[in-house]
Amino acid sequence: MKQVEVTILGQSYILGCPDGGESSLLEAVADVDREMSAIRDGGKVKARERIAVLAALNLAFALAERPARDADAPPQGGEHAIAASGAVDLDALVKRIDIALNADGQLL
Repeated sequence: MKQVEVTILGQSYILGCPDGGESSLLEAVADVDREMSAIRDGGKVKARERIAVLAALNLAFALAERPARDADAPPQGGEHAIAASGAVDLDALVKRIDIALNADGQLL
């Protein structure tokens, strides 16, 4: 397992990444950073933990809304968040956010 340093919402994190998964991880980090930045820039939510949870839910909803044909395609970066049926595994998403925000404490 390789360690990759990333920045999300201006804060640096060191994340574990399987060999060969760097591009998928960086794509996921970019998606999370973009979503969290949009929520923060909206001005209504200031707490990092709440921003992270809202971003996770927004991303999970977007994954759940993908057309059924996408569920048959091989997973790209979100294999831990999508069950074989294509349903979103929110527990897995929350755990991944907890790991990423470990320095800030557990979300739930």
